[in-house]
Amino acid sequence: MRSIEKNYGNIVALAGVSFDVRPGECHCLLGDNGAGKSTFIKTMSGVVQPTRGQIVVEGRPMSFQSPRDAMNAGIATVYQDLAMIPLMSVARNFFMGREPTTGWGPFKRFDVERANSVTMAEMKKMGINLREADQAVGTLSGGERQTVAIARAVHFGAKVLILDEPTSALGVRQTANVLSTIDRVRKQGVGVVFITHNVRHAMAVGDRFTVLNRGKTLGTSQRGEITPDQLQDLMAGGQEMAQLEASLGGTV
Repeated sequence: MRSIEKNYGNIVALAGVSFDVRPGECHCLLGDNGAGKSTFIKTMSGVVQPTRGQIVVEGRPMSFQSPRDAMNAGIATVYQDLAMIPLMSVARNFFMGREPTTGWGPFKRFDVERANSVTMAEMKKMGINLREADQAVGTLSGGERQTVAIARAVHFGAKVLILDEPTSALGVRQTANVLSTIDRVRKQGVGVVFITHNVRHAMAVGDRFTVLNRGKTLGTSQRGEITPDQLQDLMAGGQEMAQLEASLGGTV
């Protein structure tokens, strides 16, 4: 993402944002509410087109007119709502829109055996041992459903995986499962863009950290170059937070 700008009329949502992700790394994009994270996701995944700037994939300038264009370029996005049907099986959700079939012509049907086998194997790679692949996806925990969505994206060829606040509504154990999944995906050579407002979760798996504030980036730091407190201060506005902390007697 090179100098990406996105305007909605007179409203500037992104003001010259530059960001990159490399194979096999987790690059965390942090920001508070209203920082521009949602617009960034939509631009990177082809939902909206930038007003100015350039998207480059593997050295080639790209123009995404739709999410399908981004997916064809190997960029997959896992949103908070996961786009899953709770009463449908895990395997059906895993292959939604790309169902394997058996038979021919008008006699084609969903290949349940193959779908179940692949789903079980892919979930096991991510550290989740399902009882059975035809259980309803709604019976899984929030962290397990996140893992299904991540495993699905990787199985279908994602080179870059954008994760939109995957741990925001999860408990401690489920969060640990998702962070472990991110680590496994990274080790498979996939570039992960982990979008979050939780500094602790970012520090657990991140290789690089970029803070977004009011549509602008406040710099990028490598692991070991910045502390959790420094990241938190950048997200909160730096000097503004320091002044508030002083006025409240250091209780922030």
